[in-house]
Amino acid sequence: MASHAVGIDVIEIDRVREVLRKHPDRFLSRVFTPEEVAFCRGRVPELAARFAAKEAMMKALGTGARSVGWREIEVLPDRRGKPLVYLYGGAAARAATIGLEEIDISLTHNNTFAIASVVAAQRIVETPPAEARVRLLDRLRLRGLLK
Repeated sequence: MASHAVGIDVIEIDRVREVLRKHPDRFLSRVFTPEEVAFCRGRVPELAARFAAKEAMMKALGTGARSVGWREIEVLPDRRGKPLVYLYGGAAARAATIGLEEIDISLTHNNTFAIASVVAAQRIVETPPAEARVRLLDRLRLRGLLK
């Protein structure tokens, strides 16, 4: 059964600007590939949009920031400027596990926020929604959060 994997993220550009001010080399080398750094040339809105893109892609992968490294997701434009996603390492392995294909991404930013949205075809549904709901409710009951 085919489905869709979707992820969206928004970040305040000033947050990225502040981290870059405090830890420029560490932040850039930990989060972005050398190719992304070269493309963005220090433009904070571009970096913020890519940060949001990585978060959105992690959501589409169903992992959050667990088991996927920041630099395993790369966002670079094609020759016309359309952003494309490249996956490596754990991100590529996760995409293969869930049958993620045809990844599309959109980035935007203004003076305040950067936003990214990811949509992809997902060929393998790991857990049917009804089963996922039952598991969640069982966990909530075990923790005493639900009667």
